[in-house]
Amino acid sequence: MSPAAQAPEVQTRREGAVLVVSINNPPVNALGQAVRAGLLAAVEQAEGDAAVRALLIVGEGKAFIAGADIREFGKPPVPPSLPEVCNRLESCGKLVVAAIHGAALGGGLEVALSAHYRLALPAASLGLPEVNLGLLPGAGGTQRAPRLMGVKAAAELMLSGKHLSAKAAAAAGLVDRLVEGTDPVAAGLAYANELLAQGAQPRRTRDLKIADQAAARAELDALALETAKKTRGLFSPGKIVECVRAAVELPFDEGIAKERALFVECLNSPQRQGLVHAFFAERETAKIPEAQAAAPRHFAKIAIIGGGTMGAGITVSALDAGLTVTMIERDAESIARGQKNVEKVYDGLIAKGRMTAEGKAAILARYTPSTRYDDIADVDLVIEAVFEDLEVKKAVFKELDRVCKPGAVLATNTSYLDIDAIAAATSRPQDVIGLHFFSPANIMKLLEIVVPAKVAPDVVTTAFALAKKMKKVPVRAGVCDGFIGNRILAVYKQAADYLMEDGASPYEIDEAVRGFGFAMGPFQVTDLAGGDIGWATRKRRAATRDPQARYVEVADRVCERGWFGQKTGRGFYLYPQGARVGQPDPEVLAIVDAERAKKGITPRQFTADEIMRRYMAAMVNEGAKVVQEGIALRPLDVDVTFLSGYGFPRWRGGPMKWADMTGLDKVLADIRAFAKEDPLFWKPAPLLEQLVAEGRNFDSLNKAA
Repeated sequence: MSPAAQAPEVQTRREGAVLVVSINNPPVNALGQAVRAGLLAAVEQAEGDAAVRALLIVGEGKAFIAGADIREFGKPPVPPSLPEVCNRLESCGKLVVAAIHGAALGGGLEVALSAHYRLALPAASLGLPEVNLGLLPGAGGTQRAPRLMGVKAAAELMLSGKHLSAKAAAAAGLVDRLVEGTDPVAAGLAYANELLAQGAQPRRTRDLKIADQAAARAELDALALETAKKTRGLFSPGKIVECVRAAVELPFDEGIAKERALFVECLNSPQRQGLVHAFFAERETAKIPEAQAAAPRHFAKIAIIGGGTMGAGITVSALDAGLTVTMIERDAESIARGQKNVEKVYDGLIAKGRMTAEGKAAILARYTPSTRYDDIADVDLVIEAVFEDLEVKKAVFKELDRVCKPGAVLATNTSYLDIDAIAAATSRPQDVIGLHFFSPANIMKLLEIVVPAKVAPDVVTTAFALAKKMKKVPVRAGVCDGFIGNRILAVYKQAADYLMEDGASPYEIDEAVRGFGFAMGPFQVTDLAGGDIGWATRKRRAATRDPQARYVEVADRVCERGWFGQKTGRGFYLYPQGARVGQPDPEVLAIVDAERAKKGITPRQFTADEIMRRYMAAMVNEGAKVVQEGIALRPLDVDVTFLSGYGFPRWRGGPMKWADMTGLDKVLADIRAFAKEDPLFWKPAPLLEQLVAEGRNFDSLNKAA
């Protein structure tokens, strides 16, 4: 191929005896069709030029090759395929060297594994994360990685989806040499010329033998059992183990054929559809209307009001993001407790060997505990995290209004309360926004950014910039009781309560929900969070409750006995001697029976499928109302809220994606059938009815947004 005929995505030039093959497909050098074709053409160019003795593959910009081209997802495959490219690179009669700087992920790492020699610079990051999309490496990764790094290490790399640093990759055997510096071309040329001077020959990964096959089989047997337990319900992890087993037991070409067959099975699995939707949806939530109107305000110094569990978790998130934090509490005893809550997180990391005492000290140098509001006069952003009471929060915001500099962003961390009312307590409602963190705030990824009526656009974009800095998944929400997540939660929890009163035990309901893919059922979640929290909310809402609406009192009866869940050793479940896993409680079942008898309800049996149809129909129906009212911008925002904050099984894509894959007509038919028992609760969302009538799905609204 002459230089003039080269595609812009792959350029070649000769440096002495080395043909430098540069991949330039911004932003991450993804393996689109032009890149695949360009790599094949480069091999043919090298093979046809007697002056070329080696190929050097490098990536332009900040990445080597960061994986497949997401623009090709869901489209028919266009040749050449990646397996074809990798096999041709490996079979090349000239030396093939990959110089890795930045990301070499998925197919990008598979290209590198097909090279004869691999070099890594310090910024390199290597991984085979296909499992996160419900897939497995499909271009030889499952066959080549075990030959280079060992069976167990390779399987664990693929099952975890994690990335290895350059140093870790070298220690594992994935790369042959580490080189300091930032220029992959200079480093790669030096290495290639050194190999040529030594008379090195092509060294093909496919020809390597896996030592001690008996030990490898034993490792895989143990890993298969562990994987089945840890990834219950997931399809691709088990297939990855099967592929690695093929690498141990079959000749390379048969192993490659097995990998391809299982890759196609994963590709056709509905789980892949759900996981790919989740992947894209999390990247879409940051696309908000305010981003077109305003840039974020500057923030470096922030204040946290409150040092309880939530305030401390937010503080740790802010410190970990490199921000300077002042924590305010009402008195010396409370601030000492708040400081202890923060230090406890870092002490836990030290105990696990994930942080040093010096590292903790360096972080806490940016942390100032205080009891004086005047100490936060110069901060750029405040996050209030005090008791969930409107009057208490309004009092805090009056004080913030007094002390904070003009232009400071004033945020409230509330789960339910009216942020418009909190903003109205200040003279600057344009600066007030909701930041609903999820507990523990330093671990949970979701951040609901709640947008009140009078907030300025640049305050909204500042909140999204903060989320990015804290490595949170942000979702824009409108103001209503519970915003997106807790509003929908309240409805499907009601559906669970109705099921319990109608005949299913709380333990049967929890088991069905776990069987669907959640880590915990609704009654387990109540016990974990504390039954008193929901009880307080129900009492707060009692005055506005529709007297015609059905109300289940079982949870109130449980709370009246002081049984608030794990923290009291008893809730819906028993927790003897501080156990973390609850045991069914016959006295709770007696309470349920008494409530049924009081209302004249004859209990009936429900299968797990019947339980989940009601549970999910309630979730989806309320989700449709939330989208229709503009509380969520798009259905995907509902999905991301539940994936990141409520334990919704990722492989199902979120409640709205689940509804699309199930069929909106089927979901609506269920709701209409359930409405014959309770027309007030099971009132179909107009948006759901409209979409079914038009033959559309929720995803059509994601595309239109």
